Amino acid sequence: MSAPLLDETSVVSYLQSRGLISGKAEVETLTGGVSCVVIAVKTKDQNLVLKQALPELKVATLWQADQRRAIVEAKAMELLHSITPLSVPELIDLDEANFTLTMQRLPEDCTNWKVDMLAGTIHPTIAGELGGILAAWHNFGVANKSARDGFMEDSLFEQLRVTPFYRAVAQKNTDLAPRINELIDEITTQKTTLVHGDFSPKNIMITSELSPVVLDFEVMHTGNPVFDLAFLSAHLLCKYLRTTDQRQRDLLAQSATNFITSYHDNAQIGISKNLPTHAALIARARVEGVSQVNYLDEAAKTRVLDITSKALSNSQMTFEELFS
Repeated sequence: MSAPLLDETSVVSYLQSRGLISGKAEVETLTGGVSCVVIAVKTKDQNLVLKQALPELKVATLWQADQRRAIVEAKAMELLHSITPLSVPELIDLDEANFTLTMQRLPEDCTNWKVDMLAGTIHPTIAGELGGILAAWHNFGVANKSARDGFMEDSLFEQLRVTPFYRAVAQKNTDLAPRINELIDEITTQKTTLVHGDFSPKNIMITSELSPVVLDFEVMHTGNPVFDLAFLSAHLLCKYLRTTDQRQRDLLAQSATNFITSYHDNAQIGISKNLPTHAALIARARVEGVSQVNYLDEAAKTRVLDITSKALSNSQMTFEELFS
């Protein structure tokens, strides 16, 4: 059963009832997410962000998802903050009954990495730092069975990633389905570490010192590390294929290289040989799947479909060749 959704008129009394704020408060509804109510609340002592999971995601195609993902997100945020405290917000409160979590708000001068890159502000060093952060999480997951056991339930990963991305593309491309099914098998049966599950530029804020802070942990699960690597790489690939500006293309290709190189240099686990194919499949899903990006024109969509068809049909294609 869905919990009543909070809004600007009810959030202050809600936070007061939880003992999180007192006195006057400024309230602001934040935008950008499709899966949650997101509200900022500021008092003289506190600067908080509240997130409440929606029962149905705000996309063009019907996409329902279990609101329990808010509980997963809160527990994941708390764990990952303990590993990389400068790269993950601090969890303040979790209300499991109402699928609501409250976190410390980031500095308001932070920018969104996706928005920055689409505007042509591209710093490959950020991607390199993200490779190191992701490696730290994956290393921790491999070494800590108790942590893996805490995130073994992966139905949310099926609902939010496997079905709308992998299976949706397979249904539209029967010729590619056998290869896609092999990829599905890898990410759903070969489970070795903690996987963020939504390691995307839209979920990464950039501080004024050009340091990344990662958000949105609701798809965290024990799974295959190649998914996180491929998910971010796919977003960089879509942005690379979006533009015809050679300078931007070079910077985006360098970002992808920095990300994978930094991960390789810091991770205690290997990188799947199927990484290029996973990245291609996820990029293709952003054109054909349930959750499509809104920044590709028809020419760019054609470029995405062309390169991803080649990658899904050629298991020998290298990661570098995706960005060439």
